[in-house]
Amino acid sequence: MNDSSSAPRSTPASGPDGLARDLSELARDLHRAEAPDAVLREAVQAAVELVPGAQDGSATTIVVGKLVSHKAESGTLPMRVDALMSELGEGPCLDALREHKPLVRVDDMRTESRWPRLAPRAAELGALSVLTFPLYYKDDNLSALNLYAGNAHAFTEESEQIGCLIAVHAAVAYAGAQRTENLLAALETRDQIGQAVGLLMERYSISSDRAFNTLVRFSRQTNRKLRDVALELITDAEAGSIR
Repeated sequence: MNDSSSAPRSTPASGPDGLARDLSELARDLHRAEAPDAVLREAVQAAVELVPGAQDGSATTIVVGKLVSHKAESGTLPMRVDALMSELGEGPCLDALREHKPLVRVDDMRTESRWPRLAPRAAELGALSVLTFPLYYKDDNLSALNLYAGNAHAFTEESEQIGCLIAVHAAVAYAGAQRTENLLAALETRDQIGQAVGLLMERYSISSDRAFNTLVRFSRQTNRKLRDVALELITDAEAGSIR
């Protein structure tokens, strides 16, 4: 697990053997990350270090088809450009995810015609080269890895190849971290519901089935999640106010 205080990854080595070593190290780091957002932070850091031409990077998701949500970034430039894509509803990140492209590359924002509103403003911010990779794992995945450079024609075919490898590692690790997080949340919810059922059984001398059905009925009547109802019951009991 890495954060802003983590030790930097070792200096990238040259040649195929060095790249293989670096990617192996990255894979281990990604799978050690305990939360989905931590995986994305690792991926951004690694991409900026390993992808030729990359100076900055970010990881984003899109919401309702056009709003870009930040998950990780290496500096202010990615944040500003990603916010601009969200504001205008166009850009390489959105195209990559909406159109299921393997990558989107921009060689010079000053002459870019695909996004007539975004391109001149992104160029003014200093993002002349952009390289975006969707983090595909499932069809409904809406996350992307974005790389930026302040000079034109910063990215090459080698940049694309290395970036794709990092994106594949990141996508698999991100999906795994999400599954773990969802599983832990489900286990916590189950435990809380079980504890609430036990409180009702003890307080009203009723069976477990009746206690559970009471909990479900109150959840429906109040239009609240079962977990929230259970948690409130537990909190009241701990405060000594259950009646």
